[in-house]
Amino acid sequence: MLIRSLHPVDDLAAVTAVQAEAQDYWLLAEGKCDPAAKAAEFFTDGPPGCDPARSHRLGLFADGVLGGLAELSFGFPEVRDAYLGLMLIAPRLRSKGAGVVFLAEVERLARLAGAPVLYLAVLEANPRGRAFWQRMGFAATGKTGRDAETGHLLHRLAKGL
Repeated sequence: MLIRSLHPVDDLAAVTAVQAEAQDYWLLAEGKCDPAAKAAEFFTDGPPGCDPARSHRLGLFADGVLGGLAELSFGFPEVRDAYLGLMLIAPRLRSKGAGVVFLAEVERLARLAGAPVLYLAVLEANPRGRAFWQRMGFAATGKTGRDAETGHLLHRLAKGL
């Protein structure tokens, strides 16, 4: 597996393909999926107050084909923290170690940036995702919130780096 930064023009078609392949997540999270719109958002979306110039938009490639996306930002919830806004793995790579490999690189980048903690949010409706994060050492922070658009309950998890 290869992990590298993604380019908003050069990699847009491949990101769109992954969004389409992994639309089960978006159907769960939002009840709909427009892969092209999700691909465009991937290159611009981020937590509040984060500098997009410091963010990483990463792709995980298996056999030369993009199969995973990750967005890592810095400065949320606190100035020194790292926030994993998205880690999406295509179904063909799930349960094959791709998530573990991808997360290790995300954590490496967060440590390199000096972040003491890596945060993320997981949907209450995604118990499989939450179980993965807990196996990877993330713990509940006690902070929860309801998404205003979807009504989903979100749990913030954290892992000390």
